[in-house]
Amino acid sequence: MQQRIVIVGGVAGGASAAAKARRMNDDVEIVMFEKGPYISYGNCGIPYYIGGDIPQREDLFLVTPETFWDRFRIDVRLHHEVLRIDRAQQEVFIQGPDGPFSMSYDRLILATGGVPLRPAIPGISLPGVHSLWTIPDGDAIMEMVQTLPAQAPVVIIGGGFIGLEMAEGLQQRGFSVTVVEKMAQVMPPLDPEIAAFAVQELQHHGVQVLLGDGVASFVETGGTVSGVRLESGRELPAALAIVSIGVRPETSLATAAGLEIGTTDGLSVDPQMRTSDPAIYAAGDMVESVHRCTETKMRIPLAGPANKQGRTAGHNAAVDLLHPPGDHQAFQGVLGTSIVRVFDLALAQTGLSQKTAELLGMDVQVSHTFSADHAGYYPGARTILLKLITERASGRLLGAQAVGASGADKRIDVLATAISAGLTVFDLEQLDLAYAPPFSAAKDPVNIAGMVAANVRRGQYRLLSKDGLQKHPADYSLLDVRSQEEWDAGHIPGAVHIPIDELRNRLADVPKGRPIVIYCAVGQRAYTAYRMLTQQGFSDLYSLSGGWQLWEGILDDPEYEVETH
Repeated sequence: MQQRIVIVGGVAGGASAAAKARRMNDDVEIVMFEKGPYISYGNCGIPYYIGGDIPQREDLFLVTPETFWDRFRIDVRLHHEVLRIDRAQQEVFIQGPDGPFSMSYDRLILATGGVPLRPAIPGISLPGVHSLWTIPDGDAIMEMVQTLPAQAPVVIIGGGFIGLEMAEGLQQRGFSVTVVEKMAQVMPPLDPEIAAFAVQELQHHGVQVLLGDGVASFVETGGTVSGVRLESGRELPAALAIVSIGVRPETSLATAAGLEIGTTDGLSVDPQMRTSDPAIYAAGDMVESVHRCTETKMRIPLAGPANKQGRTAGHNAAVDLLHPPGDHQAFQGVLGTSIVRVFDLALAQTGLSQKTAELLGMDVQVSHTFSADHAGYYPGARTILLKLITERASGRLLGAQAVGASGADKRIDVLATAISAGLTVFDLEQLDLAYAPPFSAAKDPVNIAGMVAANVRRGQYRLLSKDGLQKHPADYSLLDVRSQEEWDAGHIPGAVHIPIDELRNRLADVPKGRPIVIYCAVGQRAYTAYRMLTQQGFSDLYSLSGGWQLWEGILDDPEYEVETH
């Protein structure tokens, strides 16, 4: 009798598993059940379809059931919900359009994904209050968007990926958009000083951002939502509200079957994506993964890991049924590499954030560098801010974050690769990266970030963070080594101003009695001053990480020079 692989779920993880399984085993029967009306679509593109960047809804669909059959002989059944798994009999029970039935399996792959969080807030079920996760969710929002008048008030609850993408798209459509985030920052995976640039960009384009305030209830008028009442008591008008506060893993089917659930509430799997039942594999947002920097379990609901996990699960389920069985593949874990566009900015991250590393009790070194995305003398150069989080003892790269109008994606991918390879800051400063004036500088922003972090690691100078200075301002003297024009445009209160080119002749004016924090625009002149003062006998010195531009939250202001380290 022909052996059978049954796949539950047909989007990122399930579709990848199905295609890979067929490529590995052309003899096995493959049946995919999807309870919704669509498979293999780009749900990450839905905000861009609603915002108008993707003009045609059909562009979101990658592969149809007909293509799966014609090319792969995979039997895709839409509107079929798997209700129960009988592990002992290796059988699933399904509710289809024509009624209930059952089907046996030799290998089962679960890819049921995640479900948007919908807390029990009064009024959350009102018409006009939506979540965005699937094509039908997008259709419902799009139907409302096309009927609302210009400048209609829209409230987005949650400042994560989807929330910010929807804020941009709906603002571009002419609505009056407010983002409400209960935390003190948007984009929780980022560190606060990096996420602050997203808030600036939103506000610059007319989006109101309210931080540190949650939703108490939704206000009803005429049977539909008309407002959002916040925990602070403030009430916002809302013709449309979008709740985007995260997702939970959809593990109800797995839990009912007695499969092991991990400490993160995701389904527990081994590196081969095998569950606690050797005949059942799983992939995607429903499973927990191993973080490559810490070897700890976590859930990262992103399309990239879901596709790679699905591919691994499909490969292994298929080779199990070969005669003789084939070799297994292993999923190597996650870094959480991700990026979001906020109008003209991109914000990206990989690996551990500083706050996560410190919560885990890790001793880390942090540095900030501002660099041009390509040679400054070539027209159109824009600034990239890179933050590196490294292991203090070894210099091993643990995480990175990037902000910029151009080139942040390239640099975060280089840094994700570096983390995967176990590289240190000393490796980063020596990376041989592509250079031509339109594309980069002779010292790429990644090289510069590595040079700064390596210099700190070698003990050539010490960095003090903006947060560290703000918490204990009375503990330090400040030395500003920028030009007179820069000083006149703004400076940190209490600083002593000695331009870098005058410093050798004005050593007597350098403040004494307390540790000295030196700053310039971004750090290059401060480093030069630091080395100069050190060799003139001064000690207990620091350079302000990121300089004046990070202190003020300035990324790409033509009044401030982008220095070459």
